[in-house]
Amino acid sequence: MTDTPTRRSFPSAARVKKLPSWSVLAAGALAGTLLGGAYGLLTPATYTATSYLVAVPTSKSTPEAARGFAQAYGRVATQLAVLGDAQVWAGVPVRTLQDKVRTATSPDAPMVAVSATSTRPALAVDMANAVSRALTQHADHSKGSTQVRLVQFSRAVKPSSPTSASTTVTTLVGASAGGLLGGLALLARPRRNRREDDGSAPVPSVPGPAPAADVHGQR
Repeated sequence: MTDTPTRRSFPSAARVKKLPSWSVLAAGALAGTLLGGAYGLLTPATYTATSYLVAVPTSKSTPEAARGFAQAYGRVATQLAVLGDAQVWAGVPVRTLQDKVRTATSPDAPMVAVSATSTRPALAVDMANAVSRALTQHADHSKGSTQVRLVQFSRAVKPSSPTSASTTVTTLVGASAGGLLGGLALLARPRRNRREDDGSAPVPSVPGPAPAADVHGQR
């Protein structure tokens, strides 16, 4: 006597099509929640420290010139000539400074903001202050021709909280993105026939009566 192997019954395509519309939204939101939460848990927190420099004109220069040179110093702060000196004080390679240091300037004020990001707050402070120090020295070497000095306005301090998104934020963003993708999937799928949704067979059409023959014509 042979045993007949049991077959596993998988849901057919028709059953999948009959799932309610809200199930697609729920599945997308659930998947997005899991992915967003996992990203927030697995990604280490990052900290940002910022140092501020101000361009000061000499007696032979003007405030407008100081603002213009502040814009120029903000662009050259991440160049190799400046970062080559900053790596000695920061204790990190130039490549790290190029990836983790950013500058920002304002057209209304002659200031340069040097920001460094790292998973260690103390290292972020060291990188920001090191780049600011190197940039100040480069500005001092050329102040004879520019007539503008670059002075450190505020040193970078150790950040007390991370600047990266928390796990709660990434989870909410993931849930929103998953729900949005689920809604787009509902809009993109083909619409089903109402009779197919009700499970009723299509009713065959009955042909109309044939037109009566012309009696006079047949005679």
